[in-house]
Parts: sequence; C-alpha cells; structure tokens
Amino acid sequence: MSIETEVVKPSEFFSTIAPGIHLIGAMGNSVAVETEKGVVQVDTGGGRRMPGRMIAKLRSVTDLPVHAILYSHGHLGYNFGIPAYQAHAAERGDPAPRLIAHANLVRRYDRYIETAGLQEHLNRMQFPDGGLGNNISADQFCYPTETFTDSLTIDGGNRRIEVFHAPSETDDAIGFWIPEERVLYGGSAVIQSCPNVGTPLRTIRDAIRWAKTLEAMIAREADLLIPEWGQPLQGRDRIADVLGVGARSLRYLRKAVVERMNAGMNDHEIIHDMEYPREIFEHPAMKPIYGCPEYIVRDIYRAENGWWTSRNPTDLHPGKPDEVAAALLAAISDRATVLNTARSLRDSGQPQLALHVLDLLAQGPVEDADVRAAREMKADLLETFGQEHPSVVSRNIYRSGAMRLRG
Repeated sequence: MSIETEVVKPSEFFSTIAPGIHLIGAMGNSVAVETEKGVVQVDTGGGRRMPGRMIAKLRSVTDLPVHAILYSHGHLGYNFGIPAYQAHAAERGDPAPRLIAHANLVRRYDRYIETAGLQEHLNRMQFPDGGLGNNISADQFCYPTETFTDSLTIDGGNRRIEVFHAPSETDDAIGFWIPEERVLYGGSAVIQSCPNVGTPLRTIRDAIRWAKTLEAMIAREADLLIPEWGQPLQGRDRIADVLGVGARSLRYLRKAVVERMNAGMNDHEIIHDMEYPREIFEHPAMKPIYGCPEYIVRDIYRAENGWWTSRNPTDLHPGKPDEVAAALLAAISDRATVLNTARSLRDSGQPQLALHVLDLLAQGPVEDADVRAAREMKADLLETFGQEHPSVVSRNIYRSGAMRLRG
C-alpha cells in the first residue's frame, strides 16, 4: 500500500505492531491496546459496515472486553461507530466502554450539529465521490462520558496509558504514551506528509500550536511512533527526524509569512514571493499529499488578518454576484477575444491564467451561449488540475468545481 493511499483514504487492514498493540484500518489507524482491564481503543470508524469489520478483526486476536474508547479528534466519521461497540459489549455482557475525549470535542460536536448543512456542503466539495459526512444528523454523534483538558491516565494494570492533549489538526486532538514500552501514538498531529494546516474549507489550525505539539512529542524519545495515517515509525533518530522536519517547516513558514506581512504584502503577493528550502520541503515526510505549504501560508496570513485579504476596495462592499456578473458581461464587447485568449493561454501552458480570463465570462447566466462555452472550457481545465495537483484536497476541490459547472 502506498503512503499516499494510507494518508488520504480510509483503509481496511489489521496488523499487530508490538505485543498486545494492534492497528485496525478505519478512517486512519485505529489503535487497540490490550491491558489486564481490557482493550483501550482509539477510534471506532463510521458508516454501516466499517465498525462491524473492526470489531471482527479485534476479536480475531483477543477476547478481552473493550475497557475504553479514545476519540483521536472530533472530525466527522472517526467515531460514528461507537454505538456498534456499545451494542457489542452489551451482547457479551461486558460493562459499557468508557468514552474519553478532550474537552474541546464537545464544543466541536455541538458546532457540527448546528452547522450540519454547511458541513455537508463543504464535504461535497472536498470529497466529491461522496460518503464522508453527508446526511449529518444529531443522532450520529455519540458524546464522550469523560473529558480532560491536559492529560488523563488509564491504569490498565499491566500497562499505564498516559493520554494527553495534542492540538494540531484540531484543538481537541489527543495522543497517548506508554512509558514503560516507549510507545507513542501521535494522532492527527502525525500523518507523514506536509502538516494539514490551512485546508481551504476548514477553520484556522494554528501552525505554531501544531509545531509545539510535535516538539513535545520529540522530547518523549519514543522507540515506536504510531501516526494517524501511514506506517508506524521505529527508532528514536528516525522518529525525531520525521517529527522535527514537520515542526521546522511550520516555524519557518510562520517566520517567512510574518516578515512579508510586516512589509505590507497581501496573501497573493506572499504566495508568489515565498521560498521553500529544499532540505525541509523535499524531505520524504513532507510530501504535499494532503496539506501543502501554500495552504499553511494562507492559514498563517488568515490568522493575523481580517476577511478582506484581497485589499481591493472593490471587494469591500461587493455587489450582488448575479448583478456583477451581468455588468461584466455587458462590458465585454468582443467575447470571442476573451475565449480565444483563454484558449491561447491554455495551449501555451498557462492554464491558471486561462482560468482568470475565463471568469470574465463564466460567472454570467448559464443560458448565454458564450457563458456556457467559458464554463465548459473552465470545467475542462479544472478536471486537468484535478488529475495533476499533488494535494488530494486541491484535486478534489477542482473536480467538484468542474462537476458543479456541468450541473
């Protein structure tokens, strides 16, 4: 299985990586740790079939009850399978598992329920193939029975599992540490690709907070590191290298963006002025598979600026979109030149500039023949971008954009 597949797609696998410690394929790496008091499991997956498959795989290696379920973080789908685990415990006559999460997860769940329509709309753009986070309803959210703010220790008898706050992709992300065996679970902070800061459709993720989490993990000097996505890492030097390059990338980008903001540059100017040192950004653990450096630049900029990022006064109090589109369309006396210019840019290897030109026409009413031609050309370009961009998020947004243009 390729690293890219592991990083960006739900997987179905099972692997014992250390005595009594198992990986179960779910939305990422679900981890099951056997203790004398029962299994401590991170995440239960979602959907109709995934939790049942996960339970079957767990039962292939142990008959211990599930003592506790840890929420790696609060994103949709990672723990929609909890009711299946509760039902399984009841069928066996086992006590109900403890449900443990960071305290911030409760607020996230509340927000997702309140904004269910928005979350579905965002997911359709980011995941155009469907399935993730659509048809959201309040009954899918199983709230934790226990929460913590900084840390919580699970005494398993023969194993002590130290659960800790690991803010990174979300402010409710966790990790855990088994000190006697020097086993570290990094959660969503560790995905073995460019840190997923600044995803276009999500809230601010805070690059320096993420860097501090990675640096705190380095200080534990683990011998085995379990990421949320990808294969476990062994050896202190290798673990420190992977975690360290992630932290260095985030601190470098923060410093570089702040310098440019202080010089008065806007977000687009900064993006095209940035330099990315090869020793950091060409590291094997920094592939732009899910996150990418430009996303991080935008997130840092967004964290220090208001919504008026373009700095164009025209955008300060914009007109109604359909009226603006109609006015622009009326101002273009030679539409054929617009379409021909876009074609020329496309054919000369400048597809991004072609998109900008096409937008002069493409925002207009769909019943107009020239608008339809512009939209079709734009959709073709977006489909090409959707095949070629290294970031799966960008690829999917381009693909969903093309789908919307074609109805």
